[in-house]
Amino acid sequence: MEDVTDAGIYARESSYLDRYVQFGAASGRVLSVSFPTTPEDNAESDHPVLDRIFEYLDGLEEIEFDDVQVALTVPTDQRAVLEQVREIPYGEQVDVKALARMTAELDPDDEDDIILVRTALDENPAPILIPDHRVRDGPSAAPPTVEQRLRSLEGL
Repeated sequence: MEDVTDAGIYARESSYLDRYVQFGAASGRVLSVSFPTTPEDNAESDHPVLDRIFEYLDGLEEIEFDDVQVALTVPTDQRAVLEQVREIPYGEQVDVKALARMTAELDPDDEDDIILVRTALDENPAPILIPDHRVRDGPSAAPPTVEQRLRSLEGL
């Protein structure tokens, strides 16, 4: 399990994404991941989770983030969807209906459940760590250029 006990904001510039990768952490959990063009003034660049993200972005080997704790401060039904997104393996993709099918108590043929899945993806607090880019026909919380580069990195 990664040590994210240091509370704060961490950011590092990615030449691959052509922007920064920034995250906030508190109480041993990642609170959010974003991709600003300019980092927060008080952001630090040294953190083990950033090291892992940049290993992933190097694309030399499959990196998973299932041991990084993410604070999912979203409604319970959205949390269930995002927890299933974390189960989609590197280099694989599913569609929104399949994600609904994978999530307990959701019906892939129920339009309200499909809307719930799309809302959860759109409001994902931690893209990359919760790899919404692996859902091919759903929205991503990452900017479109970042989503495309992540998909390209994994051959999706």
